[in-house]
Amino acid sequence: MDSEHARAPFQQVPFDEVPDAPRLPHRWADTRREDITISTPELGSVRLAVRTFGSGPPLVLVHGLMTAGYSFRYVLELLGAHFSLVIPDLPGAGHSDYPDVHLGPDVLARSVLALIEQRGIRGTRVIGNSMGGYVCMRAALIDPAAISRLVNLHSPGVATARMHALRWAMKLLPSWTIVDRLVRRDPERWVHKQVHYYDETLKSREEHREFSTPLKLPAGRRGFYRHMRDGLDVREMGKFVAQLRSTTFPIPLQLIYADHDPVVPPIVGDKLRALVPAAEFVQLKNASHFAHVDAASRFVDAALPFLQAT
Repeated sequence: MDSEHARAPFQQVPFDEVPDAPRLPHRWADTRREDITISTPELGSVRLAVRTFGSGPPLVLVHGLMTAGYSFRYVLELLGAHFSLVIPDLPGAGHSDYPDVHLGPDVLARSVLALIEQRGIRGTRVIGNSMGGYVCMRAALIDPAAISRLVNLHSPGVATARMHALRWAMKLLPSWTIVDRLVRRDPERWVHKQVHYYDETLKSREEHREFSTPLKLPAGRRGFYRHMRDGLDVREMGKFVAQLRSTTFPIPLQLIYADHDPVVPPIVGDKLRALVPAAEFVQLKNASHFAHVDAASRFVDAALPFLQAT
């Protein structure tokens, strides 16, 4: 970050001052979009919006809560020089369908596995960010042969006090009504407030438009709510932790966590590291939950040797 754009870490730019175009250019417009249909027992048949970029062996990039495949825009060239990138929007997010069903972590995990089957890329490498990393760890536990190596970039998975509080708030309050009212008032402003970067000058109205796409529709807002309520259910995290304690994680795993994160505390990475002692662990300095955005080169430098190993 140069001096012209220097700000304190995580200091948000006022919403009305965010530029329309991103300060740093990227190649998202050069990706190729394809809409595919997958089927799982829980989802039935659903449409996924999938972007592709680059050449080489396949690498699937899975986004997290309230974002979309667009979140990987700053690693396209860095990873696409080595891999054929497959970048879906998860069910309930981005430009994919918003099915009105329970969207628990294993439901989302099986959607990733169905994508891998549909593309004919069993044994692919995968990067998952945030909820996407957690979902992909669960996918590997369901079907270890589907994924050969997994990079988990700053995911949840071990319940925190904040997540327990969120569950009780959702249980005791008419939470869907509250969330729907808060989000629909101004979806782009909601996105601006909820996404946190170490360098907040990387935000743009372009990003606001991409991430708010589903939030402008009732079905999309419900999809976001289901991701938050079902996908990050602390009871499911308890089962996940118990499974990691009782079994050896079946595939090579790299855990990459930033040293600061207002969303998922870095200590979650330490706890997952203790649960999967064979995992490779990397801590990135001066980066966030979204290190693939605000520390893209350093993130790829850390992940690439692991992904290319055999």
